[in-house]
Amino acid sequence: MKIRGLHTAIVTPFTNSGELDLPAFERIIDMQVDAGVDGIVVCGSTGEGATLTTDEKQTLWRTAVERVAGRITVTAGTGTNDTRSTVDLSVKARQCGVDAVLVVTPYYNKPTSTGLVAHFRAIADATDVPMIIYNVPGRTGQNVSAETQLAVAEACPSVVATKEASANLEQMCQIMRHARGGFTLLAGDDVLTLPAIACGAGGVIAVISNYAPKRFGRLVRAALEGDVLTARAEQMALMPFFTANFIESNPIPVKHIMHVLGHIQCEYRLPLTKASNATQEALGSIMQDFVDA
Repeated sequence: MKIRGLHTAIVTPFTNSGELDLPAFERIIDMQVDAGVDGIVVCGSTGEGATLTTDEKQTLWRTAVERVAGRITVTAGTGTNDTRSTVDLSVKARQCGVDAVLVVTPYYNKPTSTGLVAHFRAIADATDVPMIIYNVPGRTGQNVSAETQLAVAEACPSVVATKEASANLEQMCQIMRHARGGFTLLAGDDVLTLPAIACGAGGVIAVISNYAPKRFGRLVRAALEGDVLTARAEQMALMPFFTANFIESNPIPVKHIMHVLGHIQCEYRLPLTKASNATQEALGSIMQDFVDA
């Protein structure tokens, strides 16, 4: 399996009573498909996967697979800090029909390189689902070095890619320079998509494409096709939005924007709460003339 292009880490919409809003979820999926994205990630960080129950995750995965109907890739966020739980979720995701799983490197435990390789091998032994490593030190408290990620890829042929959210371009280049054939690096920071692709990345798992799939998709496609002028122009135009998406913890800003655009209710799972008044004002200012076209 080759993971390439633009994959949107979609938000999870909730009703005012805090339940899954499946009609809104399906509308988001339709919007992504219609905009021409290459895939969606369901129950990742942006999808508040850490606060969803196993039953809710399975409902979202099945709904996504059915709605997509093979038109784009569906990746399930299944990573936890416990190997047994991650194995169980990955098996369940495969049973729901997803194409791949995104496995965040275990947080809190701070495993060694040996432990990380064993973690991914345990998942690979339990299911044939293609896996994407998710290295996000800002959330896990531990950066996974290029050497360790490459060791995981060598030990587990079903590990087909890494989502690199370390914001360390040097580390990303080391991975791309030494990776085995068939292993892809995906940018994990929207703002670094263009330089990452210029260095050999195969695409991105993005936040901004929740509400700007056409605009950001144009950047990604131009970068992959070597059209630097177009990609650079889109990069500069989207810079205020790259920044805005992280002025508070993700997905607080992106869900607020999605609400303002009429896609979802402005609901979060505790411990996340609504954006502050200052954040709402800042987001409102940059969204005044926004058009995804």
